[in-house]
Amino acid sequence: MASPLHQAKQPVSLLAGTYGHPLHPILVTVPIGAWVTSLIFDVASRLVHQPGFLSQGSLWLIAIGVFGAFAAAAAGFLDLFAIPTGTRAFRTALVHMSLNLTVTVAYAIGFAWRLGGYHHPGMVGAAQLALSAVSLAVLAVSGFLGGKLAYRYGVRVADETTQAEGYILSDAFDQPARTRSGDSS
Repeated sequence: MASPLHQAKQPVSLLAGTYGHPLHPILVTVPIGAWVTSLIFDVASRLVHQPGFLSQGSLWLIAIGVFGAFAAAAAGFLDLFAIPTGTRAFRTALVHMSLNLTVTVAYAIGFAWRLGGYHHPGMVGAAQLALSAVSLAVLAVSGFLGGKLAYRYGVRVADETTQAEGYILSDAFDQPARTRSGDSS
């Protein structure tokens, strides 16, 4: 039987990505980028004379983020199955997942709330902007926990023996480094 640490590094399915190449971290960039940009559009809609295009753009960025979050959640859920229950890593992953689901629901509600005004857009309302800002702050906390899972607990990260392969000096790379530093033989 594999150790709990070794188990957390292995994919439970190729749908989660291969060993050392999980899909969840790359997929989260879609909702994060979309939602950060939507907040920028929200703020900008309150600063310009004709805010309609910004509020409409923000609406679609929120939608892209929600759909992207579903894809990221699917891969993240598969990664959760690799973590042994009862561990700190598993508890951290549950909080990370719960926060992400809460944020996704908040953005889905925000999308529905804004959709009614799509055809006569104006600046984004203060309450709508606040919902996006708070949701993004919660997402930042969740991202911190996701970083803890990867960088502290090593979930779905290659083991140290595999990582060490990237630090083996070969003669072809080692020689120019010695010449540049002035150590000529």
